[in-house]
Amino acid sequence: MAEDLDYLALHDLHLALGGKMVPFAGYHMPVQYPAGVMQEHLHCRAAAGLFDVSHMGQVILRPKHSYQAMALAFEALMPVDVLGLAEGRQRYGLFTNETGGILDDLMFANRGDHVFVVVNAACKAADIAHMTAHLSQVCEVIPVTDRGLLALQGPQAEAALARLIPGVTAMRFMDVAVLGWQGQDLWISRSGYTGEDGFEISVPAGLAEALSRALLEQPEVMPIGLGARDSLRLEAGLCLYGHDIDATTSPVEAGLAWAIQKARRAGGARAGGFPGAARILAELAEGAQRSRVGLRPQGRQPIREGSPLFAPNATPVGSVTSGGFGPSVAAPIAMGYVARAFASAGTAIEAEVRGKMLPVTVSDMPFYSTRYKR
Repeated sequence: MAEDLDYLALHDLHLALGGKMVPFAGYHMPVQYPAGVMQEHLHCRAAAGLFDVSHMGQVILRPKHSYQAMALAFEALMPVDVLGLAEGRQRYGLFTNETGGILDDLMFANRGDHVFVVVNAACKAADIAHMTAHLSQVCEVIPVTDRGLLALQGPQAEAALARLIPGVTAMRFMDVAVLGWQGQDLWISRSGYTGEDGFEISVPAGLAEALSRALLEQPEVMPIGLGARDSLRLEAGLCLYGHDIDATTSPVEAGLAWAIQKARRAGGARAGGFPGAARILAELAEGAQRSRVGLRPQGRQPIREGSPLFAPNATPVGSVTSGGFGPSVAAPIAMGYVARAFASAGTAIEAEVRGKMLPVTVSDMPFYSTRYKR
């Protein structure tokens, strides 16, 4: 029911900007603004786009005894090296379950005396409960409820943000910093869900509208809704939790083995010891039975989530998990899972769309080259 949805702190600003609000992850969220999804997408690729991502969960892990004890306990929940993450840096993480599936994907940062975690909105209650259950002996698990979260993305994001906060120019991809604006601390990271250079800004709730308006006054910046956020991340080949990855999908199947550092792999300093290690380490060694792949439909008709995929002889080989039109590549694009024998780029398969079989070619990802500031 619509009345059960939560409101973002910037709800009134979204309405003032002409945002079309829709239910998403328990919140009223802007799906687009008057410019429309296509123009918002292309503007973010050409200049800079401002996203309100305050629906996501922000959590602080503060050690009770030592940072090392907390880091080791936190990394026991995921196949990721937490202990080796340097201060002032962030890393992509994955909570896994006992069968090697993904409970959620997240970002976490070493902020010296604590870890700052950002989790997906639809999973945040479960994630906070998961961390509380497993980490309370070694750290406080503190949900951050008094801050908004903005993302500024695009090749001109640095130029726009640096006029307000000059210190961001020194940051590189996956750096984090605490920088001041109007006498208050902003928690800033440099990464992004669009494939573009950009920043995430955790801002005190009372300052969120002022900062948003100040950014929107910059000539490069346009507000961007969920529609373009989805098409941008799809072009970048990035997963959406609950669609491209879920509790049945392993990190190896999902093409996320790059997120499993050497220390946690077989022969590493702290190999295994995470939920689902038996399956995940076996798949790292032997390969998974299916793989997440890029898909390029021939013609102009997009293929959507749930479309079944077949070999040319009509044998089922997988299904689509995300699909749509890629404005920057001017073509329909999709991703999904296929059996290992069909996962090589260039493989010809078919998708069933409304009872018709459409030719599809397995493709490398990303569909659009990423432009992070290394």
